[in-house]
Amino acid sequence: MLNSYELALIFSPVMSKDEVKQSIKKYKNLVKKSGGELVHEDFWGLKQLAYPIKKKTTGIYFVLEFSAPGEAIAKLEIQFKRDENILRFLTIRLDKYAVEYNRKKRLGLVGRNKKKTAEEETAKK
Repeated sequence: MLNSYELALIFSPVMSKDEVKQSIKKYKNLVKKSGGELVHEDFWGLKQLAYPIKKKTTGIYFVLEFSAPGEAIAKLEIQFKRDENILRFLTIRLDKYAVEYNRKKRLGLVGRNKKKTAEEETAKK
């Protein structure tokens, strides 16, 4: 059975764009090889960290939503720990409500980028 997960990676800011893209591609292929399916990916780019990690004050953020068997997560996390270019990683298992929320968020129905309906537009006038 496939579980839904959300993975957040923070890469070292000293990496070039090409190096980051290669690393992302490597990890996406690792998810696919372990029997997973990619749902959505979001590249946030260079952001300020809340506190220094390994003497770095910025990091390159990448978020990946995917479905995979539970055994795949252990394999992924071992690879993350071995990679010196990853400052931090966080893997979260999503329940059905989180999966539905993420779907609605991608469609623009909730969140900061919520699309306004015609009724909301006329109500404000």
